Amino acid sequence: MSLKVIISFDVADTEHFRKAFNERDGARREAGISAECYVQIDAPNTVWVIGDAPSKEVFMAFFSSPEQKERMQHAGVISPPTVTMLES
Repeated sequence: MSLKVIISFDVADTEHFRKAFNERDGARREAGISAECYVQIDAPNTVWVIGDAPSKEVFMAFFSSPEQKERMQHAGVISPPTVTMLES
């Protein structure tokens, strides 16, 4: 099963978030997750991360880990994330 994951949240500073996001690509790849970051045009502090994961279990293990929570805090995430998972 292939899983498309769409996550949105607000950040304090978009450029700081993008830099932190790009620096953590290795952690995502190690978990088998690929993702890209987008900024909402009419809300420049709202970020959308769209990616693929091999399964819901793999994604949830990665996303709910203490390390990922720390990465998100360090990257300036200031709102709870909204996560949508789509199955192909």
